[in-house]
Amino acid sequence: MTAIPLQGPLPPIQVVERVSKQARCIRIEVRPDGEVRLIIPRYVAKRDAYEFLRSRDEWIRRKIAELRLRSDAEPSRTPLRWDGSDTIPLHSVETPVQIVTARLQRPRVRFEDGPEGPRITIFCTQAVRNHPAQLGNALRSALRELARHQGQRLLDEEAARLDVDFRGPRIADQKSLWGSCTPRGDISLNWRLVLAPPEVFRYVVVHELCHRLRLDHSRQFWSLVLRQMPESGAWRTWLRQHGASLHTILPKR
Repeated sequence: MTAIPLQGPLPPIQVVERVSKQARCIRIEVRPDGEVRLIIPRYVAKRDAYEFLRSRDEWIRRKIAELRLRSDAEPSRTPLRWDGSDTIPLHSVETPVQIVTARLQRPRVRFEDGPEGPRITIFCTQAVRNHPAQLGNALRSALRELARHQGQRLLDEEAARLDVDFRGPRIADQKSLWGSCTPRGDISLNWRLVLAPPEVFRYVVVHELCHRLRLDHSRQFWSLVLRQMPESGAWRTWLRQHGASLHTILPKR
């Protein structure tokens, strides 16, 4: 980490530096969790990158303040109580989480969509029922598998439309990334996307697959994303405004 050198009473802002082989210009990112990143193309001198960083100090502070306002406006979620009264936003729909005692060697999670709406049921022994950490691990693991299944389906569909190939997906729980694509086409997706509206998950998949044709964030790249998903701007905004709240549900340990 480095810090922006500043004049006057304002405190420095901690910044994560990333040297990128793909980046074509210096870029500053203020992530949903408040992390500030300085993306430096490998052929750019760090002193030039730091000068650019200092010139954007006011913009960075404004973005951080906007994030804090959004976070304050988001309704706070209480930790899961595991008493049958919990809900989580599966596909952005508040879904009851029920626990049923059963004779099983390990907990099993079932996702159902019945006439009364979606429901999540965790089947487990009484011993496991008394250990919230084990219940959380079981639900987190099941949501990762759900994300893998849905991510695979979306990748297959959108890759066919784009006429590109890919590898994966790898399902992760990155703190500040919703997806990534390597030059070799390895796709990584954040499992928390199953908590967001389905259109958000599709947007991230389209975004990453478009990197198979443009491994940058140039104007041409965004035009390609827009061509594949004309409404992508709205869901990109949703993720920017609400994405941080998804990390408060079954927080990473």
